Amino acid sequence: MSEKHITKRSAEMLNKGKTDFARVDAMTDEEIETAMRDDPDWADLMDIDWSKAELVHPARKKPVSIRLDEDIIAYFKKMGRGYQTRINMVLRSYMEHKARDED
Repeated sequence: MSEKHITKRSAEMLNKGKTDFARVDAMTDEEIETAMRDDPDWADLMDIDWSKAELVHPARKKPVSIRLDEDIIAYFKKMGRGYQTRINMVLRSYMEHKARDED
């Protein structure tokens, strides 16, 4: 491996994110809400009533070994990270569909 492709980072650099927490801590709730309302990423989330939200823990996953066709794996992998989760979602959808048909 070539040294020119190695980037060295100190532990301090890795723990420092881009958020200026001191600035956020100094803001009032009203200033934070105004900033959120001005941010288009928050547009659909501002007026949701979160008071009745429930914490849902995902179901435990069991590691298994399964043999799948290469083209199936390639198809899901080309979509990027999380391909196993997407395969799980497809299998769950199939399972739920079949369960509805049986009722």
